[in-house]
Amino acid sequence: MNRPFRFLHITTFYPPLSFGGDATYLHRLCHVLGDLGHRVDVVHCADSFHMFHEGPPPLAAKEHPNVTRHEVHSGLGTFSPLVTHQTGRAFFKSGTIQRLLERNSYDVIHYHNISLIGPEAMRWQPKAGPAVKLYTTHEHWLVCPMNVLWKFNERACEKPECIRCTVRGGRPPQLWRPTGYLESCAEHVDQFVSPSRFTARMHAERGFPKPVAHLPYFLPRTDSDWRNPEPRPVEEPYFLFVGRLEKIKGLDTVIELWNRRQLPWKLLVAGAGAAEADLRAQAADNANIRFVGLKSQRELGALYHHAIASIIPSVTYETFGMINIESFARKTPVIVRDLGALPEVVNDSGGGFIYRTDEELLNAMQSLADSPALRARLGESGYQAFQRYWTPEAHLRLYSDFIDGAAEKRLGRRLTLESAKAVETC
Repeated sequence: MNRPFRFLHITTFYPPLSFGGDATYLHRLCHVLGDLGHRVDVVHCADSFHMFHEGPPPLAAKEHPNVTRHEVHSGLGTFSPLVTHQTGRAFFKSGTIQRLLERNSYDVIHYHNISLIGPEAMRWQPKAGPAVKLYTTHEHWLVCPMNVLWKFNERACEKPECIRCTVRGGRPPQLWRPTGYLESCAEHVDQFVSPSRFTARMHAERGFPKPVAHLPYFLPRTDSDWRNPEPRPVEEPYFLFVGRLEKIKGLDTVIELWNRRQLPWKLLVAGAGAAEADLRAQAADNANIRFVGLKSQRELGALYHHAIASIIPSVTYETFGMINIESFARKTPVIVRDLGALPEVVNDSGGGFIYRTDEELLNAMQSLADSPALRARLGESGYQAFQRYWTPEAHLRLYSDFIDGAAEKRLGRRLTLESAKAVETC
């Protein structure tokens, strides 16, 4: 193995103080790097997490001896992320990051969701000498002040109207955005990457000036979930929804369909979020809809494996759709809305159906429920694609290539990561 590298990951949310797939991906990446013997520091903002979530985090997170978390606690509560949101500067978070840059020599600095860290962080370098810098576009924050291209808090954004959109979305406008400050900070990053080709294309179409390459997400191998599965969660045939219970995830459209058509199958819902009370109320009179709460990845294994299919009905632009590969890893097909990156992953795999209308969704569900052979065939196609594209080994090959390319440009030499050999399920 080459010498161990030192990584610094900078992000707003990281487990257990986190909500979505971007933090889950980063947690997996840090642990894979730690398994290979690399030293990893992660800076994340506890103030930002507690701005959206009171009390302790809902799920515990596995720690790694080679990964050190640095939680930013300013002592100022929500004031700290609010100042960053309005100025684009790290301010009260800068001390933690700057101390790490002064004390340590980093090979790679990798930025993730830094919306409440601030673009200013992209300018900084370790005191000991330059590091290779990567940035993953987990969301559309570089081109959207609302982060997720969700316009007027009601629909997917078809064209920018950012000031009106942020006001109607209940956020103060970011007056620094039109100044070119973000773009000038981005000049200090060597390589931008995106989990989907769709998201890379959206950044180009919305005017982001730097090229964005394709680096898809990955999932640790979970073969035990289908080789030696846990018991079924319910006896009846069921479809599965997994995700944050927020309006943009589109679960309300699926519940409405279940209510209107009195569908014969169960719908299991795994997750938590701000819209949970409204969604539970919408489903209250339907005995075929069951909320099972927030689950760890290990607990989700049986839910995925025994489902007829996973339904992913997001109504705005997902940047990848982690639920796709979580399903494929358990040989379970998916049914996804024809929006954002979701159809890209299905087309790459042949592991499911793509729908635009309720009738198309119903036809896909009926086809899979009526034909176990079709379900098995699509599930196997998804699994084989998972083996090719979305394992730790596949991810690290691409990750290493991006680090190598960036190092040659910045440092005049290569930095080669050794491929992962075996990774435990997170």
